[in-house]
Amino acid sequence: MFDLIEKYNVLDAFWLTIKLTFYAAILSLIWGTILAGMRVSPVPAMRAFGTLYVNLFRNTPLTLILVATSIVLKNTLGVTMFADEQSQDFFAILDFRLAILGLTAYTATFVCESIRSGINTVPVGQAEAARALGLSFAQVLRIIVLPQAFRSVVGPLASVLIALTKNTTVATAIGVAEAAGILRAMIEFESDRIMVVFLIFALGFVILTLPTGLILGQVAKKVAVKR
Repeated sequence: MFDLIEKYNVLDAFWLTIKLTFYAAILSLIWGTILAGMRVSPVPAMRAFGTLYVNLFRNTPLTLILVATSIVLKNTLGVTMFADEQSQDFFAILDFRLAILGLTAYTATFVCESIRSGINTVPVGQAEAARALGLSFAQVLRIIVLPQAFRSVVGPLASVLIALTKNTTVATAIGVAEAAGILRAMIEFESDRIMVVFLIFALGFVILTLPTGLILGQVAKKVAVKR
């Protein structure tokens, strides 16, 4: 087992998976929160955009989003995502950033719906009282509603994060050499040790996702809003 891990740089592949998860999780949380604000906004145009975006991207396969991102941005429009075109690793860096963009666009829809469900748990009277004091919609959302909403959706957001970790395997479709890409190579060249190969990657993803679920589950219990 250990000889395979060293031979195929499995640890480096999982480290790339961790980086994909980390950056996509942060951007998804930010974009998903903005989308959730749009979904509950009093402005019809913003509500329409948020609803259209969520329904469109949530119901589109992630593989299609990533491939479309690569074809449209990289091949058609020549977008470099601020990568240095003179660098020897230009294409690897560009594909990595495009993968983060695609994962963010997809995962943010699930973050949005989780946060929106949390917003719906906040008593309407609190928002109405804040508006009566002269606070704007953005201030009510930022100061009153979102802090309570986040506390009530830590559990669902943990599930989204775990799903994101597993969804990073789709990034291999646009050439990102993360865990799934190495798995494909190992299956091809180590077919006589296929069970060992699968065991390595099964354990790897369990190690990545199990602590996340346990830690955030405990956090959810501690910060839960008492009604």
